Amino acid sequence: MKAYELLYFINPATDDEAREALSKRIADTIAADGGVIDNIDNWGKRKLAYEIDGLTDGDYTLVDFHTDPAAIAELDRVLRITDGIVRHMIVRRDDRD
Repeated sequence: MKAYELLYFINPATDDEAREALSKRIADTIAADGGVIDNIDNWGKRKLAYEIDGLTDGDYTLVDFHTDPAAIAELDRVLRITDGIVRHMIVRRDDRD
């Protein structure tokens, strides 16, 4: 299994219940393919460099996890179709393998 890092942000006006549901969906998707979440770090509200979909701020979350490289395509697909997530980025971390 390889180490990865997922950074995503949602609309800061999203309530806590919806935020928890999104986090659980991501965790379930990672675990479904045998992945293991190492750490979830909620960065909170940050200013965006430029306006995206009418938003000037975003609520950021960083997820460190280990999974097989084949599972990344499914995770990326789920993140793209999830309505609450505005943007996301998955990066492989060679220094944490």
